[in-house]
Amino acid sequence: MGIIGSTIQPFKATAFQAGKDFFDVTNEDLAGKWSVFFFYPADFTFVCPTELEDMGEKYEMLQSMGVEVYAVSTDTHFSHKAWHDTSDKIGKLKFPFLGDQNHVLSNQFGVLREGVGLADRATFVVDPDGVIQIMEITCEGVGRNANELTRKIKAAQYVRANPGQVCPAAWEEGAETLAPSLDLVGKI
Repeated sequence: MGIIGSTIQPFKATAFQAGKDFFDVTNEDLAGKWSVFFFYPADFTFVCPTELEDMGEKYEMLQSMGVEVYAVSTDTHFSHKAWHDTSDKIGKLKFPFLGDQNHVLSNQFGVLREGVGLADRATFVVDPDGVIQIMEITCEGVGRNANELTRKIKAAQYVRANPGQVCPAAWEEGAETLAPSLDLVGKI
């Protein structure tokens, strides 16, 4: 079975978030809101801080859209805090970092590199019903783009709020959408 359209499985992970004590996040915390699971291979690495910083620049906008971001690696929450406390780029981030040292989330999302113990560079968008709507996985050397992710989330939210409508390629908020029908077949 494919992962798109599947429901997130039960989980519990300990999180680090700037300005807070360590806290647990479970699948129940996702109910009723949009969530992004932003997997990356490891703390204290090279591409990871650049894309996490990029995501941090969109965090307030995503929050205003009703979206919570969870950065996830197979490091512990203690390692996340140490990275936050010692890196200028990571130190300014406000979203939660989930420790997945037991590989529960990495296995559930199918991104654990067997025999290596690290997660792939992967993004999953989960809707308020706990259903995975968007996924992106890239090779280790290719960072992701938070602008494109934000565009895709806006499209997913639009489609959810407007049944019978779909968003064409490169759709931007406010642009024309499509209503799939037999009349459109062969005309696009």
